Amino acid sequence: MQNTVTPTHCPYCALQCGMNLTPAADGTVEVGERADFPVNRGALCGKGRTAPQVLASGARLTSPLVRSDGGELVPAGWDEALDRIAGGLARTRAERGADAVGVFGGGGLTNEKAYALGKFARVVLGTSQIDYNGRFCMSSAAAAGTKAFGLDRGLPFPLEDIPRTGCVILVGSNPAETMPPSLRYFTELRENGGTLIVVDPRRTRTAEQADLHLAPRPGTDLALALGMLHLVAAEGRVDERYVEERTAGWEEARAAAMAHWPEYVERITGVSVPELREAVRLFCAPEAAMVLTARGPEQQAKGTDTVGAWINLCLATGRAGRPLSGYGCLTGQGNGQGGREHGQKADQLPGYRRLTDPAARLHVAGVWGVDPDSLPGPGRSAYELLDALGTDVRALLLMGSNPVVSAPRAAHVEERIRSLDFLAVCDVVLSETAALADVVLPVTQWAEETGTTTNLEGRVLLRRRAVTPPDGVRGDLEVLHGLADRLGVEKGFPTEPEEVFEELRRASAGGPADYSGIDYRRLGEGNGVFWPCPAPGADGPPHPGTPRLFLDRFATGDGRARFAAVAHRPSAEEPDEAYPVLLTTGRVLAQYQSGAQTRRVAELNAAAPGPFVELHPRLAARLGAAEGDPLAVVSRRGRAVAPARITTGIRPDTVFMPFHWPGEGRANTLTNPALDPTSRMPEFKVCAVRVEVAR
Repeated sequence: MQNTVTPTHCPYCALQCGMNLTPAADGTVEVGERADFPVNRGALCGKGRTAPQVLASGARLTSPLVRSDGGELVPAGWDEALDRIAGGLARTRAERGADAVGVFGGGGLTNEKAYALGKFARVVLGTSQIDYNGRFCMSSAAAAGTKAFGLDRGLPFPLEDIPRTGCVILVGSNPAETMPPSLRYFTELRENGGTLIVVDPRRTRTAEQADLHLAPRPGTDLALALGMLHLVAAEGRVDERYVEERTAGWEEARAAAMAHWPEYVERITGVSVPELREAVRLFCAPEAAMVLTARGPEQQAKGTDTVGAWINLCLATGRAGRPLSGYGCLTGQGNGQGGREHGQKADQLPGYRRLTDPAARLHVAGVWGVDPDSLPGPGRSAYELLDALGTDVRALLLMGSNPVVSAPRAAHVEERIRSLDFLAVCDVVLSETAALADVVLPVTQWAEETGTTTNLEGRVLLRRRAVTPPDGVRGDLEVLHGLADRLGVEKGFPTEPEEVFEELRRASAGGPADYSGIDYRRLGEGNGVFWPCPAPGADGPPHPGTPRLFLDRFATGDGRARFAAVAHRPSAEEPDEAYPVLLTTGRVLAQYQSGAQTRRVAELNAAAPGPFVELHPRLAARLGAAEGDPLAVVSRRGRAVAPARITTGIRPDTVFMPFHWPGEGRANTLTNPALDPTSRMPEFKVCAVRVEVAR
């Protein structure tokens, strides 16, 4: 154990809060404030404070596990485990072709690991079948942002700009529970005289802080945005000069919006016309304003169009590419941003390059030392890949994800995983997915390894190793090196993170997400560098990074932002006589994602011990349900049972379930895998269910 204080970052959400870690004499790790880091300024939520508890040997894996002849997972040595994985992957590839082997990554992997995993899939395995759970995070926002601006970065401005703007519309986000240290930015916004509008079917802890809370019916955020744009146009609030000088496609978008008059939108959404008008007034009154979205509008089968409609509102009012204004997405996972920038996504190469772009393929292949024609094309998106397991895809290498709990239509996904010929999982803990594997490898955690992440602002950060991992635990880079070597690729997969990052810099150079001007020295001396950050010329000074995008021009060919001509359409599954209620899902304060790690922390489990069904008193009365009664929630895909939590803070036509738990309370047993046609995002946020007391 080292005995020094190590400044580093939290392993959980996309804030990547700064913290100090100090190993104690008894083997535990103490978490201290790191007030110099500007994102959280020392504040930490309960998950961050307790994160080191998962480092303890009792909570995590410390030896490889292999499936015995008797069907049990038993401890094994590293050589045996790696040999089994290499053998399983090679055998499948030889018998069924390269695309019969799949790779599934995670939004918590560092940039180095995400980059190496994408390279491993395409160079060593030669498979197109790679995607990651970040597809379930902000892919709709990424698709809409790229269409509108030519570039996707979660926030095109730092969080510090939020308190200085005049109004923020927060759509489908509950930062009071999902990223608590960020709530101060919205509190400071209001203290400075700005206004906060929250759009959410539930009256969440965040909505309670708002000046105006709009509670639309789940799945109608698109209509709500179009109704507001209709009023902007009808009331003469369009910034005509801005639209003419900096945008394209306004007339088509305007025509689409004018078909969504206020009374029509009220019937669709349940948001009254006076509330709509007040929201438009508050948004348009100040000189600067922002729209921020999260999973609510994005996790829909029309998520790309929905985000596009909210971007339209910013463009029509001149609120994008100007100081203290713009559209942004509140990324969820710790490295959800960097994870997709460097090759984990089915259609992308490092530097946010498109896999179908011949110039991109040529550049990256040159860095990798391979023939561009040897790189496979785009593969299946995350859910489509999971759905193909056991049929087209027969072997899977999975790193840092738990789709048995987190994927939509989870019982079906679990069945597909069980049908694989071979499954290898790299994880810190024995997750519900790892428990089904043929081989499980115990890998290092955030505090036991050095690497970079990219937070929701596009700020590239250095996580520093603070403690030594237990014997028997290795890093993911070591795993990929060992597998590549066994599969005949002896070079190109270094185990040192900084060496991997140096290659990543070269691979990203000139791409939309250009990291070539960033190195470990710079990151170690400051509080991160915002991409794009190109390498300087031969004698030029270092590039300062780009905290604020689009102030001069957008990243499109002509520098203009693009409106999206979109119209409301129903959700993929609307209520009917058999399934008359809407289900929406989300997170709670004390748990994170599939709960694989947070459910192993006693303090967090005490605060959030299990799933529940949140419902309105009127619905509870119709069901004859009392607080705490077991409720069965049934969709066309399955049944989940959890205690009733009765509250007036939800619409009477809607129930809410958190998705952190496996077993009979698994919310994702119910959710609909209907996909957005552009982003391939599943429709987690709305499906039709019936609710009954489980006698």
